[in-house]
Amino acid sequence: MTLFEQINDDIKSAMKAREKEKLEALRGIKKVMLEAKTAKGAGAELSDDEAMKIISKLAKQGSDSAAIYKEQGRTDLYEQEIAQVAIFEQYLPEKMSDEDLSAAVKAIIEEVGASSMKDMGKVMGIASKKLAGKADGAAISVKVKALLS
Repeated sequence: MTLFEQINDDIKSAMKAREKEKLEALRGIKKVMLEAKTAKGAGAELSDDEAMKIISKLAKQGSDSAAIYKEQGRTDLYEQEIAQVAIFEQYLPEKMSDEDLSAAVKAIIEEVGASSMKDMGKVMGIASKKLAGKADGAAISVKVKALLS
């Protein structure tokens, strides 16, 4: 079962269980996935990797929005965004721990043969592909900078 099919099944379950917040979040995911499927130049099917990227992007946007709402003292909107982000994260792989991220970045640095900050672009290119969905891009960047300097 693809991730897109899983989302559809979960939408049906949320409807039956009358889970309003979950239903709203899942419909948001499905909307963006359908837009990606029908975009010009897109294939007829949406791969699980593409679906993961979409969900990850939605979760990041939701987290950013929640932070803004919290800054502005809008706890009602903050709680709503955080609830949606929690639902999005159920479909994402578990984030890497700091130690696992360090080990993965060290392995990539050795693989590329990087020795200085000049090689950061090479390392980041491979790291962001290999660690997509498992670690945040900003966290990867910080680790690469720390290990190369």
